[in-house]
Amino acid sequence: MCGITGFLGFPASGSAEGVLRSMTEAIAHRGPDDAGFWLDSEQQVALGHRRLSIVDLSPLGHQPMLSANGRFVIVFNGEIYNFMEVRSRLEASGCAPDWRGHSDTEVILAAVSAWGVERAIEDFTGMFAIALWDREQRTLVLARDRLGEKPLYYGWCGGTFFFSSELKSLRRWPDWKPEVDRGAVALLMRHNYVPAPYSIYRNVFKLQPGTFVCVTLKDARRGPCDDPRNPLPLHSYWSLNETIESATRRRFDGTDSEAIEQLDTLLRASVARQMVADVPLGAFLSGGIDSSTVVALMQAQSKAPVRTFTIGFDEGGYDEATHARAVAKHLGTDHTELYVTAAEAMAVIPRLPTLYDEPFADSSQIPTFLVSRMARSHVAVCLSGDAGDELFGGYSRYFWGRGIWDRVGWMPTWLRRSAARLLTALSPEQWEAAFGSLGPLLPPAVRQRNPGDKLHKLAAILGASGAVDFYRGLVSHWKEPTALVRLTDEPPTILNLPSQWANLDDFTEQMMYLDTMSYLPDDILAKVDRASMGVSLETRVPFLDHRIVDFAWTLPLHMKVRNGAGKWILRQVLYRYVPKELIERPKMGFGVPIDSWLRGPMRDWAESLLDERRLREEGWFDAAPIRTAWAEHLSGRRNLQYYLWDVLMFQAWQEAHVIPAEPSIS
Repeated sequence: MCGITGFLGFPASGSAEGVLRSMTEAIAHRGPDDAGFWLDSEQQVALGHRRLSIVDLSPLGHQPMLSANGRFVIVFNGEIYNFMEVRSRLEASGCAPDWRGHSDTEVILAAVSAWGVERAIEDFTGMFAIALWDREQRTLVLARDRLGEKPLYYGWCGGTFFFSSELKSLRRWPDWKPEVDRGAVALLMRHNYVPAPYSIYRNVFKLQPGTFVCVTLKDARRGPCDDPRNPLPLHSYWSLNETIESATRRRFDGTDSEAIEQLDTLLRASVARQMVADVPLGAFLSGGIDSSTVVALMQAQSKAPVRTFTIGFDEGGYDEATHARAVAKHLGTDHTELYVTAAEAMAVIPRLPTLYDEPFADSSQIPTFLVSRMARSHVAVCLSGDAGDELFGGYSRYFWGRGIWDRVGWMPTWLRRSAARLLTALSPEQWEAAFGSLGPLLPPAVRQRNPGDKLHKLAAILGASGAVDFYRGLVSHWKEPTALVRLTDEPPTILNLPSQWANLDDFTEQMMYLDTMSYLPDDILAKVDRASMGVSLETRVPFLDHRIVDFAWTLPLHMKVRNGAGKWILRQVLYRYVPKELIERPKMGFGVPIDSWLRGPMRDWAESLLDERRLREEGWFDAAPIRTAWAEHLSGRRNLQYYLWDVLMFQAWQEAHVIPAEPSIS
């Protein structure tokens, strides 16, 4: 795991080497063990690398690395889990060079030299962001892994093309003049993140998962294409659409027992591959289904107790540490937990604008950073259970959301809007009191955390024009962000481009697909990458082995969602290792009580960022709906933490990065 950066086209002012060193130093946290630089003045290309040594700790793993034939130079962030298999194939075919070390980076170069870029990348199993300079063709290739585990930004400034693992490097460019993209701010208000290919800045983009681009000096001088979703011609070496459509044509038709056995085998193999490291390794453990499954399979294949890590909170409804402790005890792991006070958690908030580089408003970023920081004092690599929800139907919207639409979608819009008014007649607190009194009588599928907020959210989307619009409402925070963000249109994303979707007939599968395309890489994986790499911790996601993704999509929906609950098949795998009674409970998520903190210890901080005069003078937002939401939240009538956190994270980010305030708009 590392950090990469570089540019094509030297700066008009300043030393190219000095600029490269500065850009590389900006991401030193991603690789504290080593730094490397490579420049070619004649071809005007520069590559920088920061190394976190995980495999081949010797100097033979140093980057930038030159291929044995001298044609290619690479900087690489990530891990290729099957690199020894690829190495063996190269040797068997007579294409292997005289190996200098045993790093996966050297294998990447050998594979590209033997087979070409696209064929080589297709053979890799892993997570990666690659920058490869072809000295013969004078072409820079940027590539990103299939599901978007590793980040890669790229863009233009003047006549230069630059790239990096994080925006921090790009801001070191001598002629950098940041221009915030108002459309990206609107997307942030809807999603709580800026979805790829956009970034918060104009002319800076995220490379989309499963793709690579080829850039020449001419491309650098010319700048981006007119299409903001495709600023460079994209080459797709792996497609989720094609994977899903192929998988659904060959549905698994075996028994439940056969499906459980096959998934167990695939997961065991993925976990085993991702446990390979030359440094101490552990796992995050919340006690939920996904992380418990990963830890159980690690422990089943380890001779020593696996190191596991959990963060606990004293606030009721937010603490999963007791559940994690019970799972760890049963499995026999070497478990570490840390209970964090509200003050310790809130102390992280000032770090968020620089940790995440662009405004990012998933508040679980706070506990994710805390558990990463705690784990890093013991290990250098952690496995996580991310992606289990998207692949195996874990989010509640996959069953109760779909069930509600099945019941109300036939109604005329006016009738659904009347039902919405009835739902909002009671405040969220009143609904929660009602659910609390009935809790023991309700079936597990109906028991929800924050039921009042969910009912109010449902009310806000009952007027949807159709099932897809209903889903978009479910995953949206501010439902009309262009009414909030001034002077902008909302750019298109995959969520409102149905012509680009995989061909799926089932509404629940459509939701799972769209979550995998956007929410998973741009929220979940981005959150974990920045939080963990901010403390120099590598994280790995066994569920995202592309063979598991393929198998998951062959499974019929009833093997994922059954009896009003998700992840049925994953639960059956886990029950082989952990008793059912240690696992079965309502899904909690991984968060902190932002709602009560905003009314209490964070109130003054939030008030300063949401000050009406400040909002009006800066000109990004219409102050009225924000002030209304703030007043409603403070009153306790509604919990609007998610809406407010979106605005607060943008405000804190622009304050930290000294983004010039725009002229007052009356």
